[in-house]
Amino acid sequence: MIIYLHGFDSNSPGNHEKVLQLQFIDSDVRLISYSTRHPKHDMQHLLKEVDKMLQLNVDDRPLICGVGLGGYWAERIGFLCDIRQVVFNPNLFPYENMEGKIDRPEEYADIATKCVTNFREKNRDRCLVILSRHDEALDSHRSAKELHHFYEIVWDEEQTHKFKNISPHLQRIKAFKTLGLSRCNPITPLRNQPSGWFFYEHSGRVVYLFSEKT
Repeated sequence: MIIYLHGFDSNSPGNHEKVLQLQFIDSDVRLISYSTRHPKHDMQHLLKEVDKMLQLNVDDRPLICGVGLGGYWAERIGFLCDIRQVVFNPNLFPYENMEGKIDRPEEYADIATKCVTNFREKNRDRCLVILSRHDEALDSHRSAKELHHFYEIVWDEEQTHKFKNISPHLQRIKAFKTLGLSRCNPITPLRNQPSGWFFYEHSGRVVYLFSEKT
């Protein structure tokens, strides 16, 4: 099973094209849609939807894949759900570049402060990063500098930000997907505080908290 998360442009026809391409390596590709405009709500929605899919899943090597803003979420949701991740041109700094596009981009920064300390160290080698040298929307070299200590970086010489054609990377993605068994430990909501903050447990420790209020 491959779970696909679209980027900020949720209506782009490229999303359907990438789902079709991913089906060449796994017939079971599932797209999860989310608002892209309400980060804390999106966080809660994606956690619930991915966890639901994993509970019913028979694939012991599931994968979550995302492009752009979907890459931002795929890395974090994949970590929390203990599944491998593939991210294309991930938007690592949405709290900077979503100004003027959504009402409260600062929610992304707030989410980041609630994540378990050094989560990328704990997620080491479980994310494959594919970056475009010709990304017109994001600084791909900044992304590489941020991630190369923890994950393998693959450079693409042809694609732009939306990464319309992922087919040259399919075999690498397939190999990455089959490297090891999932360590899936379902996320567990511990409690709902009066303030509206939710705490989630992962592998026996509280790792994320956020409010459903947007």
